[in-house]
Amino acid sequence: MSPVAPAAAPPPRGGARAWLLAARPATLTAAFTPVAVGSACAFSVGSFDWAPALAALLGAACIQIGTNFANDVFDFEKGADTPGRLGPPRAVQTGLLSPRNVRWGMLAVFGLSGICGLYLTAIAGWPVLAIGAASIVSGIAYTGGPYPLGYHGLGDVFVFVFFGFVAVCGTAFVQVGHLPLIALWASLPVGALATAVLVVNNLRDRDQDALAGKRTLAVRLGARGTRAEYALLLGLAFATPGYLAWQRGSPSLLLPLLTAPWGGWLLWRLPRAHGRALNVILKSTALLLLVHGALFAAGLCLAAQLG
Repeated sequence: MSPVAPAAAPPPRGGARAWLLAARPATLTAAFTPVAVGSACAFSVGSFDWAPALAALLGAACIQIGTNFANDVFDFEKGADTPGRLGPPRAVQTGLLSPRNVRWGMLAVFGLSGICGLYLTAIAGWPVLAIGAASIVSGIAYTGGPYPLGYHGLGDVFVFVFFGFVAVCGTAFVQVGHLPLIALWASLPVGALATAVLVVNNLRDRDQDALAGKRTLAVRLGARGTRAEYALLLGLAFATPGYLAWQRGSPSLLLPLLTAPWGGWLLWRLPRAHGRALNVILKSTALLLLVHGALFAAGLCLAAQLG
């Protein structure tokens, strides 16, 4: 009989590992990918600039982490995070961090994102300030405030808009000085795959969310409808580069289609996974977002170089 490995020790209360748990580093693909694709859009029109690109990256990461902190504390206070949750443990729910400390952490990282926003506003003007303010307010309102978006079936729209259109187009805007058309198209697959990550998360938590009164779109659509939504989002993510390659005559834009077998495997696996088994699908979808986005960014840059 083989020995059983001892369970990993929980992070110390209030320690760095507890804060890392609350920050949810695996979700940062949703912050990095749109900045990479938006910067590639700027490069494709001859306006790539390292300084605003890095500021946009830091600002996006801080907004993502701040949103994660808000989600951690507000979901706990609303009863959506319980000891029986199927996803990874949450810092406040497990007692590793206090709600008060996580609130202060949320304000700190949102404040840091605001500093990045002020620098980008000095470069590109007041629209950046409006974008940053809307992103922070939406990050808090996703699970907090009098009308939390995630609790009323609006989380999918929020993710698609802010992690797709706003993040990609905003990144391109601060480098180019105006909104290039390619950024609008490029925001579609990024927003679709970022939303697909949320879809798997909400499919996993559907029953528990319903009991807590969290009426996510997965709760409203049911399991079959949620899987159909996931398939539509992946379809959009792969169709958009194909259309752009055909419309622009740039074969390099087909690079993201190298991940199509991966997407096909996820579509096959999703109906066969239930409960905690969906955590594997969630992580794989988040990684698909990163790899698909990296290939899309590379394709945009190659198309510009090859003319």
